Amino acid sequence: MNSVRFPRARAWFLACALACLLLLSRVAVAAPEGADAFTRALEKGPLYAALAAFAGGFVVSLTPCVYPMVAVTVSVFGAAQAKSRWQGALLSLSFILGIVAMFVPLGVIAGQGGHIFGSVLQSRWVVLGISLLFVALAAAMFGAFEFALPSGLTNRLAVMGGVGYKGAFLLGVACGLIASPCTGPVLTGILAFIAQTRSSTLGALAMTAFALGLGTPFFVVGTFAVQLPKSGPWMVHVKSIFGIVLVGVALYFSATVFPALAAPAHASLPFFLGLGALIVLGVILGAVHREFSQPGVGVKIGKALGVVLVSGSAFLMVEAAIKPKETVVWEHQVEVARARAEREGRPLLVDFTAAWCGACKELDKVTFSAPSVAPEMARFVTVRVDATHDDDPQVAATLSSFKVLGLPTVVLFDSHGKEAKRYNDFVKPELFLSSLREVD
Repeated sequence: MNSVRFPRARAWFLACALACLLLLSRVAVAAPEGADAFTRALEKGPLYAALAAFAGGFVVSLTPCVYPMVAVTVSVFGAAQAKSRWQGALLSLSFILGIVAMFVPLGVIAGQGGHIFGSVLQSRWVVLGISLLFVALAAAMFGAFEFALPSGLTNRLAVMGGVGYKGAFLLGVACGLIASPCTGPVLTGILAFIAQTRSSTLGALAMTAFALGLGTPFFVVGTFAVQLPKSGPWMVHVKSIFGIVLVGVALYFSATVFPALAAPAHASLPFFLGLGALIVLGVILGAVHREFSQPGVGVKIGKALGVVLVSGSAFLMVEAAIKPKETVVWEHQVEVARARAEREGRPLLVDFTAAWCGACKELDKVTFSAPSVAPEMARFVTVRVDATHDDDPQVAATLSSFKVLGLPTVVLFDSHGKEAKRYNDFVKPELFLSSLREVD
């Protein structure tokens, strides 16, 4: 198959990279709004969730661990020498199916082990450990150190399978391992979010889309013989943006055990303008275009300060945008609330929440704050139980007395003290309003 040059290939790939980065950044940084990024994506439909994971895989393909080997890999499994475009497409598809076969089991395992992840996530030390892991992965993206497989193993994997459809498939499996130094940081975040959903189906969907995104450049080159833009400084920018997103995710996890991190956030024009100025300053200092591996102490200091300014400001900006308005007056002592409800002959609403519970925040922001719901909730005596630290004996006793098995949990009692309704997941405002109206 003759090589064909597309003059606009560089512009096309860079445009796709920018679009995918924007989508990935939006989904990842928006994670505090809901249970997790992919759960929120699924609320808009499976297609949106697939696009979010696809964007992550595609941008990973532009990193130094993957991008430089695209043309060589395509040549190894024979697509570059295919007799027709159709054959080149089939060989490239076989290669991508190998990548899918490599990553999908990870998503399934993460989904099946979600109940374990959910329980251990209640420990502040585990949450801090996850945050530190994200920071370490971000540091690798910033060039502080390199993830790398042993060179002998990399070379052996690079020629695995040989030419043909079988060889292309096996080489795709091997490519997933070779690319692990750069897929690791992104993949860790995605798998953590999948584990929170406890869905193997979602895990398989997300990992399939991620693998397809990772394999897109291989398919384009193998099928259409497109000559990709040369590697260059722009790849540093891709890695840096990835790293900034990872730091933002680390801040989100840390804020679940240290709420003071998000306390300064408030929605006002001066606040947003100030954060915007800090982000611009951080970019100027080198948050995106510099690497820690570059010589000079000044470069390293500028890079570190720039990353702190950009990631921290972006985090506070998102927190300010999503912070719910206080429309409900909450009691914080269950027995006091019960006594008041009995004395006044009113129904009782008990909300069990935690700083690490994304769906709890979603309930607060979307359902409890809905204009139609808040007035109806005013009929109830409302009490909120903070179960962030469920190892506290008093908290554990309260959870046990209400038979709470997981969060979120919202229990409605009628004016006679009898349980009328219980929710153990996010509920939309319309359905919740209907339940409130049924309680006398």
